[in-house]
Amino acid sequence: MAVGVLIGPPSAAAPGDDGPELDLGKAKVQWIDRTTVAWPEKLGDPQDTHRLVASPEGELKIEDGALEGRGEDLALEPVPGGLTDAQRAKYPHLAKGYEAYRLAEQEQEQDTGALRAALRGQVVAVAGKDELSAATGVQTPGVLDDLYAARATRAELGPVFEKDRTTLALWAPTARRVAVEIGGKKIPMRRDDASGVWRAHGPWKGEEYRYRVTVFAPSVGKTVTNEVTDPYATALTADSRRSVAADLRDARLKPAGWDRLAKPAARPAREARIQELHVRDFSAHDPTNRHPGTYRAFTDTRSDGMRHLRKLARAGTSYVHLLPAFDFATVPERRADQQRPGCDLASYAPDSARQQECVGKTAGKDAFNWGYDPAHYTVPEGSYASDPQGPSRTREFREMVGGLNRAGLRAVMDVVYNHTAASGQDPQSVLDRIVPGYYHRLTADGTVADSTCCANTAPEHAMMGKLTVDSVVTWARDYKIDGFRFDLMGHHPKANILAVRRALDALTPEKDGVDGKSVILYGEGWNFGEVADDARFEQATQRNMAGTGVATFSDRARDAVRGGAPFDEDPRVQGFASGLWNEPNGSPANGTRAEQRARLLHYQDLIKVGLTGNLADFAFTDSRGRRVRGRDVDYNGRPAGYAAAPGDALAYADAHDNETLYDALAFKLPGSANAGERGRMQVLGMATALLSQGPSLSQAGTDLLRSKSLDRNSFDSGDWFNALNWDCRRGNGFGRGLPPAADNEPKWAYAKPLLTNPRLTPGCREIEGTSSAYRDLLRIRATEPAFSLATAEEVQREVAFPLSGEGETPGVITAQVGDLVLVLNASPKTTEQRVPGLAERRYELHPAQKNGSDPTARRASYKSGTFTVPGRTVAVFKHR
Repeated sequence: MAVGVLIGPPSAAAPGDDGPELDLGKAKVQWIDRTTVAWPEKLGDPQDTHRLVASPEGELKIEDGALEGRGEDLALEPVPGGLTDAQRAKYPHLAKGYEAYRLAEQEQEQDTGALRAALRGQVVAVAGKDELSAATGVQTPGVLDDLYAARATRAELGPVFEKDRTTLALWAPTARRVAVEIGGKKIPMRRDDASGVWRAHGPWKGEEYRYRVTVFAPSVGKTVTNEVTDPYATALTADSRRSVAADLRDARLKPAGWDRLAKPAARPAREARIQELHVRDFSAHDPTNRHPGTYRAFTDTRSDGMRHLRKLARAGTSYVHLLPAFDFATVPERRADQQRPGCDLASYAPDSARQQECVGKTAGKDAFNWGYDPAHYTVPEGSYASDPQGPSRTREFREMVGGLNRAGLRAVMDVVYNHTAASGQDPQSVLDRIVPGYYHRLTADGTVADSTCCANTAPEHAMMGKLTVDSVVTWARDYKIDGFRFDLMGHHPKANILAVRRALDALTPEKDGVDGKSVILYGEGWNFGEVADDARFEQATQRNMAGTGVATFSDRARDAVRGGAPFDEDPRVQGFASGLWNEPNGSPANGTRAEQRARLLHYQDLIKVGLTGNLADFAFTDSRGRRVRGRDVDYNGRPAGYAAAPGDALAYADAHDNETLYDALAFKLPGSANAGERGRMQVLGMATALLSQGPSLSQAGTDLLRSKSLDRNSFDSGDWFNALNWDCRRGNGFGRGLPPAADNEPKWAYAKPLLTNPRLTPGCREIEGTSSAYRDLLRIRATEPAFSLATAEEVQREVAFPLSGEGETPGVITAQVGDLVLVLNASPKTTEQRVPGLAERRYELHPAQKNGSDPTARRASYKSGTFTVPGRTVAVFKHR
């Protein structure tokens, strides 16, 4: 390697260009393995000499069109034919538009130690010698994985405990120096050159610490020393200022009976009936709970919230899905630091803008956030603990899991490994201040991708993939979490999610205290952003995850039930459960009467596919009389059916994202519909998900007609708009004011007259009636095996839609499910569904409804092949 001072005259423009592209603030060249560099075809003059330049102290810069600073040349040679087929397969986004260069033979002959040394500083790529035609930074995750991943992925990182000895281990292959501040001292750490892991040892159990990492940071173009917490931390001080070397096996961190905790019986994932719940929402507005807004609220067995959860569990709910409860960035963790709105919010009118204005002044500084802004993936969030400083987070999180388990519910955790709260040198950035440019996915010019809303991580890189797996295993093993919901799972490689599955499957009761095979996995398999259509790897999307045992949320039936799509400009677009054609609301967005009828029938086909578990190959007659399979039914240009087996698709009608089901129906049902009618349509909407094959999910409070006052994105709307009332006398949350302007103002014109319409304000009769009717259906779902079929073949054999075809009734779906007949009547009128093939069979209303709480459903009847069902009613009949 030649060493010299690279100072030259300003570069001339490359032929045909406006001028040379010289910008070290970008990183357009990608070093993908120890021998290969991918170079954009249009970057610089292809006739120029190409090389990498490495500066140990980060001295390189562009001045007057020239590269200045001391560095070492790594000569490059063009590769005829470009990247190999294997390299194109590994990096499909580089398959077109990039030339390949290899390190010159004399560089390849060097020991890889020289390459490792070069990567521990600034690396730039230049074209030209005396005159530069291009200069840019270099993306290095590929070569870092090639050099280090084999050893580093086997390393145990974070604090590791053995008797009285604690080892702190940090992966920082590009760092110049690493020290740990602990016990009032600054202790240098020792680097393992083969893995890039730095270690230090001492009697540090329970000690606070942080790392000092000296590293070149491309985001600021210089070498910095960052004081940073441990990404593998097991505990933190308040507001995540320092890590704590906490041994999760320590008896002091375990609530009484933790090691002997009895769990509800595990069931196959396809039978999961899930209640999605935010930790703070659960109890912040519950005056009967002694620990409002905290993990310990789930231990207060006499509170209204826990009483309601036990009712749901007895009826058939099997899991509570907790929105993010790992350490997130946006809530002050100490009670004294949390601000509160300084207004009398209850005094304002139901349609006032004052509430959202007042709440907005404390957003980001109050106690509320959904938590989709990770800071540390494997430490409980401190704001939910009675004391964020010390062991309370760990012990009280475990108390919450125990409280749910004793109530008959298993616990699912919402995990967000697809992005971080910040990147670069931001104080909230952790990973990127340790290995800059590695843990995040970079775009073609080297900026951090943000299609997920924040700084996208790159689980396709070996050590981000390892962090994901290791973190999930810790939650499952050390916190006894029973399931994981992956936020924006489509931004993960399929291989990464399957690696999580394998790691969980390896956990055994004998060795680890938990049965990892019983842990369920599901996630958002959406396909968008820079990774869309497998642009960078095979994604964990709906289609790709079919057959893996990892479920994906299905938006097909959800949209058909509600109507339109979540981001419609006019929120009054109607669907199956919101009055399309049968009860038009007058919006021109619904089209003509003929168009409404045609769309309603198509929605019914989407719901039929949903009732089968979204099976791609399920064959049935559609509403136009054609014999089709699930994959043939159109969903916005994509196949409605994508699942290979029941359990691949998770059914739902609402979740924390977008309006609650009640609020969606508030926009869509005609204004003349009263609260009782709205409650009945709410049950109908929930039933389409609950009575589908495979797992189903509902948002907490949906059975209680929960409203967020029409807020479609309440992630930072405070306790006021997110209030969850377990006592019907406190209302359902509707009419708390116009929702926050940032995400809802375009809909204010539609929202304002609704918020003052008394027909939309339910009382105890409607709230309790809806909840009781839903629990009747839960009992049916939980006790009838026909709703939990194990294979696609069984579903094809046992499920049918006997009245589907050109003559089917708009607004009514009739399904045979084994020995059951299900009728979903979304019309306001009583329907008679005659099934000639069943005329000789005897049916009666299912006992759960015949002896149930809904007097309207009790009027459903059967005679000689005809099923009679009142309007706005779900009825299940059982063969006698």
